[in-house]
Amino acid sequence: MKIAAFIPARYAATRFPAKLMQVLGNKSVIRHTYDNTVATGLFDEVYVVTDSDIIFQEISSHGGKAIMSKKQHESGSDRIAEAVADMDIDIVVNVQGDEPFVQRAPLEKLLNVFEGEAGKSVQVASLMQELKEQTFIQDPNYVKVVVDRNNNALLFSRSVVPYPRSTDVPITYYEHIGVYAFRKQSLINFTNWPMTPLESAEKIECLRYLEYGIPIRMAVTGYMGVEIDTPEDLKRAEQYLHQQ
Repeated sequence: MKIAAFIPARYAATRFPAKLMQVLGNKSVIRHTYDNTVATGLFDEVYVVTDSDIIFQEISSHGGKAIMSKKQHESGSDRIAEAVADMDIDIVVNVQGDEPFVQRAPLEKLLNVFEGEAGKSVQVASLMQELKEQTFIQDPNYVKVVVDRNNNALLFSRSVVPYPRSTDVPITYYEHIGVYAFRKQSLINFTNWPMTPLESAEKIECLRYLEYGIPIRMAVTGYMGVEIDTPEDLKRAEQYLHQQ
């Protein structure tokens, strides 16, 4: 089974423009993400897929593999689908460019979802981690996910889900980590479907799968570091880096 990782990388991020080129420690955020993904040793190939000459040069000039998108895309999945269309790949892993502290263990757990008899039916998988701080639970920048007993996603939302109407019931909140694994054809199918209402309203692309009836199998992981969406996140990432 051939497995490749793709890191979609936009330069003009809405909430924090040029965030992937911000310096974190001694190199850019996107290089941390790329180098740490390669270092896992889990993938036959690792690519950054970008619409930016700046990001392309940042990766290629340091010996990495980068692909320029041929057209504009609404989502990272669309960007990757264009890149993999003519590649011989079985499992495609989407590692978000703003996740600079990528580690082997969570990605290995994600790929294990496709193994064995039970894994044959899995088309799409993703990661989640427990959210414990109330500030983060209420923050719309932290996408929450609720799952069924088989760890299939029921809903993704920027709102607080589940809503604690009853304070007597213990609730575990999970943050969706934007790392996905797809069977190649499932990813291609995704790009051929029109954007769906919930996806448009929440600006969460994986809702498109749920609205078209495709289950997403979630795997629980421990803390993956800091996802960089804001300048404040970059400051937290600096602190986290120095603690390593």
